[in-house]
Amino acid sequence: MRTSRSLPLSWKVSILITFSLPLWIAGSNVVLADESDLGGFVQLHAAARAGNVNCPLETVCDLPFNEQRVRLNAQVSGFEGAVDFVGKLELVNDAALNETDVEVRELYADYNADRYTLRAGRQINTWGVADLLFINDTFPKNWVAFFSGLPLEYLKLGSDAFKLNLYPAFADLEVIVARFRKDELPNNQQFVMDSPFPPSTPRDVDEPSDDLELNLRLSRYLGSWQGSAYFSYTHFRTPAFQLKGETLEGEFPRLNTYGASLTGPLWNGVLSLETGYYDSLNDRDGTDPGIDNSQTRLLLGYSRQIAEETTLGVQGYAEWMHDHDAYLRTLPAGFPERDKLRTVATLRFTQFHLHQALRLSLFAFWGISEGDGYIIPSLRYAFSDNLWGEVGTNLFVGEHKGQFGSQGKNDNLYATLRYAF
Repeated sequence: MRTSRSLPLSWKVSILITFSLPLWIAGSNVVLADESDLGGFVQLHAAARAGNVNCPLETVCDLPFNEQRVRLNAQVSGFEGAVDFVGKLELVNDAALNETDVEVRELYADYNADRYTLRAGRQINTWGVADLLFINDTFPKNWVAFFSGLPLEYLKLGSDAFKLNLYPAFADLEVIVARFRKDELPNNQQFVMDSPFPPSTPRDVDEPSDDLELNLRLSRYLGSWQGSAYFSYTHFRTPAFQLKGETLEGEFPRLNTYGASLTGPLWNGVLSLETGYYDSLNDRDGTDPGIDNSQTRLLLGYSRQIAEETTLGVQGYAEWMHDHDAYLRTLPAGFPERDKLRTVATLRFTQFHLHQALRLSLFAFWGISEGDGYIIPSLRYAFSDNLWGEVGTNLFVGEHKGQFGSQGKNDNLYATLRYAF
């Protein structure tokens, strides 16, 4: 079994302190905290490829996802009156890729005061009002976990960051300064992927040297409605490639985003509006085909309870590429062409049975402009307060050139079993 590279010494010390602290407090006679908690879970997850697919030699074909993980959660609240510590550490065995790794999901300290709160360390942040469509949420994500059917919490990756929340009278202000972290994207070890370049083409991806990012959110309530304004000085989290000689060289270009959202009650449901402008700092004229052009994104969503224990949510999303003519003029031959206006609709259906022990769920993306879709039906059953299991599918349908349809050889059936302790 191949073991991944070891963690830096600073991380090892932080992990040791975080997970030893609750045990030390629990065994000591001196009360330093109002509350301490230690728990976690054991989780088994597997996904089998659906259908007959001719996989390349480098791709795990029949069972591309097969992992076992153990999570340890530690929390100390009220330490020294105002400081909280939280740690979430996982030991992951990936049997499909024959790898074992230690993942620090979250590891942070909170300081809570009357007029502000401060959080420092690895943390998961979520912004915006959309459901699985992201406009002002530019934080890192794990698309491998999402496409393989792992629980939804694994879509979000933690950032090493400082977060300051201020509470002046007129609004709430959130400031996040974080180090860059890239998205986890589908790879050719577990996914059958099409590319205009041969699989043997060497790739060299440089992570940014100026890796600090700034995110601002200003929020306030207007009656029963909540409005927010956003700004991010960040990066694209997928690399932009250029062929130099025989090597594909990739970088993560700078990106500014500006946006707003509004959500509130309407007709016994919840209406959500969100918009954002993506300012592609390294390609403002749209002439570099390797870097995404600037974009304007819009979203309208509505959800409500339609029957007892049954909810329905729908969204409409539009993504307008600026300088599309310049993009077409510089697009290399053989590369798939992107639409000037990309439109997507989504549907979420959730229904509970057996005193909410059984959950039926369906989430579906419909790529209106690209003629494709992504369908995720699932069934979850809670055997007890500590044990639940889920089965589901990830189905990619439609035109092969579309964002969803291009994953058509990666349909899978998945199963998850989790026991909490």
